[in-house]
Amino acid sequence: MKIVSTRVHGMLDYAVGLILLFAPNVFGFADVGGPAVWTPRVIGILALVQSLMTRYELGAIKLLPMRLHLAVDYIAGIVLALSPWLFRFYDPANQRIWVPHLVAGLAVFLVTLMTEREPRTVAEQQHGAAHA
Repeated sequence: MKIVSTRVHGMLDYAVGLILLFAPNVFGFADVGGPAVWTPRVIGILALVQSLMTRYELGAIKLLPMRLHLAVDYIAGIVLALSPWLFRFYDPANQRIWVPHLVAGLAVFLVTLMTEREPRTVAEQQHGAAHA
């Protein structure tokens, strides 16, 4: 079920991008270094740049189709969620490091799953053209 509009998705994109950039500091694992720190920061930067370049209500440059944006979000969510194991910084005794990656990655994936594939204005135009 697609209950998240592309406008809301865009708002979340910018917020999540910023949160991921600062997550190592906020959750207290910036001192760990390595993939535990750079993974959320790289994905955060990717989210911000991609958002600026997406053809949706909150895109500034509007180059990337929304479907491509969503495909990248799926991949980013999976990589972020699995990053503790992929990049070998999972430590069951140190949840402050790996749990934010898992939770944020799953959240990105689930929100993407529930997001409309096209901005409503485009979808409404195509729907109207099909019925004309």
